[in-house]
Amino acid sequence: MSKKTAEQAPGAPVKKKKKNALPAIATAGPVSAWMILFVTIPMIYVIFISFMSRDMFGNVVNEATIESYASILTPAYFKVILQSLKIAGITTGLCLLIGYPLAYFIARKPKDVAARLITLLMIPFWTSSLMRLNSWLTLFRENGPVNNFLMAVGIVDEPVTFIYTTGLVMLGLLTNMLPFAVLPLYSTIEKLDKSLLEASSDLGADKRTTFLRITLPITFPGLFSAIILVFIPSLGIYTVTDILGGGKVLFIGNIIKNQFGIVRNWPLGAALSVLLMLITLLLIFIYTRFAKMEDMEVV
Repeated sequence: MSKKTAEQAPGAPVKKKKKNALPAIATAGPVSAWMILFVTIPMIYVIFISFMSRDMFGNVVNEATIESYASILTPAYFKVILQSLKIAGITTGLCLLIGYPLAYFIARKPKDVAARLITLLMIPFWTSSLMRLNSWLTLFRENGPVNNFLMAVGIVDEPVTFIYTTGLVMLGLLTNMLPFAVLPLYSTIEKLDKSLLEASSDLGADKRTTFLRITLPITFPGLFSAIILVFIPSLGIYTVTDILGGGKVLFIGNIIKNQFGIVRNWPLGAALSVLLMLITLLLIFIYTRFAKMEDMEVV
């Protein structure tokens, strides 16, 4: 029996071919290096600083303490955290209430029309965010177009104070975050199988039942993605509150910026940053758990 025949005989040991790992390394290597250098290491450094102390000059001192985390629970900072969560939650809810019908409307249009509508939605973001925010101040100032119109039609007798209020900050957040709600919702709704909706209608279900029992559950992953994409930036953003709030409306992002900048309390700023990271991880964990439940239901 030849050597080749013996290797092919039943029971003969099969030699495993060595896989070439170079393509995988070439593909994942740069991304992994980028994530390690610019995401993982900075996050670890921020967590490390959050447990450090600072001296009278604002320099970080390598003395372990949990004082920064204890400061978060003081009434002054805890009130800002609660206010940030409240306004971010309201902003997220408004973005969903406006964004879901808008995304559904766009998704039901032909692809060429939908592409134009998406482009119209994104056009404002081709300009500077500072320009957009300052335009709101111009519109809502005491002698601006909005107050002039309200007084001209007799709705108010004197100018209304809009600028540097929570309401104007929420308006700025809404206009800035709305595309982040529409785009994932559109992506999910656009893939919705129309035959399911037709079958529901043929079986006698009304539009409300079809939406609650078919459309909403199928598009819920996109809905939750929109929540994450809107809630987290709304919670940590500080440019909108700085310009439209005028320093009177504070978010967690404003406190973090001030601690790393003016106040030079890096441990406290790092502790607040860790809080934002934990909230983000919690939402991502909930999303992954939901995705697993959806997979089990499909099976």
